[in-house]
Amino acid sequence: MVPFSFFGEQMALSAERALYWPRMDAVLVADLHLEKASFFAKTGQMLPPYDSRETLARLAGVIRRTGARRVYALGDSFHDDAGVGRLEPHARGMLDALTRAVEWTWIVGNHDAARLEASGQGVVDEVRLGGAVLRHCAAALPGGPEISGHYHPKIQINARGRRIVRPCAVMAESAEQPPRLVLPAFGALTGGMNAADPAIVGAMQPAQRVDALIALNDRMVRLPLWREAA
Repeated sequence: MVPFSFFGEQMALSAERALYWPRMDAVLVADLHLEKASFFAKTGQMLPPYDSRETLARLAGVIRRTGARRVYALGDSFHDDAGVGRLEPHARGMLDALTRAVEWTWIVGNHDAARLEASGQGVVDEVRLGGAVLRHCAAALPGGPEISGHYHPKIQINARGRRIVRPCAVMAESAEQPPRLVLPAFGALTGGMNAADPAIVGAMQPAQRVDALIALNDRMVRLPLWREAA
């Protein structure tokens, strides 16, 4: 995991697209979109039906490596309201084991608003943790430092002559406003939106700078997406 600072807190971003907050003993993940493959299968678009297993296995690995005792899932944890019921037995067993092992909080997203009765210890619209507000989608008035998801940001980088598209976090900073952080989508089949898209940059306003954060091997690559005009 690659360390960085956000509103004076030491955090770390993993290559698996999870955020670890050591002081809070917590792992934060956004947009798991569990059971996306089975959702598309209903419309005849046949995808390998193992996305939930892959996503949960990666999350289990992050929890194991960090030793975190809390998990906050920042919305769109299931691809649709009926996704909970479509979990096949193996994936359901994986999820049950994870939610029993740690203190688990589901934050409601726009895809899974109606049903989140999966095992866990809480279902909330948003939550305050260690001075930050955790929610699914960035708010017009965040009410403090904010960590959210929803946008699935990604960015294209050039590495050794190759163009590589990587999921990334997006961080906005300003001298007058609380900082904001948008996490990359954690799910196996989530895709992404260009981090410099006006929808993302606009959601971070007002800000003086908006940057993409990419956990690359053992270092954090920070690329400018937007700067306030001088």
